[in-house]
Amino acid sequence: MIEFSHPHSRVSALVVDPVVGQLSSLFDLSGRVGVVFLLCSYAIAYVLFRFRQHRGLTQSASFWQFIGGARVNFHRSALLDYRYYLVRGILNVALLVPIVGLVDPYILRSGDYIAFFTNLWGARPQVGENLGLSLLYGLGVFLVSDFKNYWVHRAFHSRWLWAFHKVHHSAAVLTPITASRVHFVEKLAANLAGTALLGAYAGIFWYVCGGQVSAYTLFGVTYLILLFNVLATNLRHSHVWLSFGPVIEHVVNSPAQHQIHHSDAPRHFNRNFGINLSLWDWMFGTLYVTQRTPEPIQFGAGEHDDAKYSSLWSLIVTPFVETGRKMRIALRPQMTTPHDEASKA
Repeated sequence: MIEFSHPHSRVSALVVDPVVGQLSSLFDLSGRVGVVFLLCSYAIAYVLFRFRQHRGLTQSASFWQFIGGARVNFHRSALLDYRYYLVRGILNVALLVPIVGLVDPYILRSGDYIAFFTNLWGARPQVGENLGLSLLYGLGVFLVSDFKNYWVHRAFHSRWLWAFHKVHHSAAVLTPITASRVHFVEKLAANLAGTALLGAYAGIFWYVCGGQVSAYTLFGVTYLILLFNVLATNLRHSHVWLSFGPVIEHVVNSPAQHQIHHSDAPRHFNRNFGINLSLWDWMFGTLYVTQRTPEPIQFGAGEHDDAKYSSLWSLIVTPFVETGRKMRIALRPQMTTPHDEASKA
């Protein structure tokens, strides 16, 4: 007997449940955009506001104005961010999860690496679970993930992937929710790269230890991720200028550094790709350090077609259209004239 699901249940599974899940994630510690982390970031911003107000270093009459006021938080771009945040839940269920499900079986897992090294060199004696190993493993997970994020981010600034990353950079104003203004193709690439690299890292680490080691967590979250999320991570996507100074910014990415990354000024292009650490920018020549005094910057992709990314539909579809146009131009035969041939000779 064939059973047919009720239309309302399908709508609930594809639309209602994903949106509810996105909203509930605001109260989850596993994600960066959460109420707890938002409150921590704005608490730091408030201390900064009072300090600058006391020193006469800000013209903002209130804390609301200091964090952008209605001009930023209810800007057309910010309102689009809020809507897109909810739609992303639907995109994850409809597109991201099925595609990951197709590719996932072909990615090597930690068990594959353990089996490979065991067959190659034999089984390792078990070191045993201890706090030191958990802290070390958690540190490695954090470093591998952040290293992966740097290169995925940098890759999406390249010619063929830029149209997808422009979804994020087309934001005219920055709010913490702008962090979720990411195209699902970029999210897919980051997820697959993370699964592959972390599988390799875990497999090697666990083989050396002779068995599985758990990362040390706090409230169910890897301790370093929790630490960075508490320490003003959400101010990176804001109009609150917070520089850590040239010395610290060679290692840790400050809110000011990421705001520089979002600048539409050519002198800031292709700088500060790091997510939590700027160490990778320092190592690979893309570092831009900031000073305590705010730089006058304007946010955007630095192109005249930012308006193409001004609706929910355009955030999803336009990257495919732009990438297809680039491919057609690249594949188009180059027409030459006798004058051109003569000039080449």
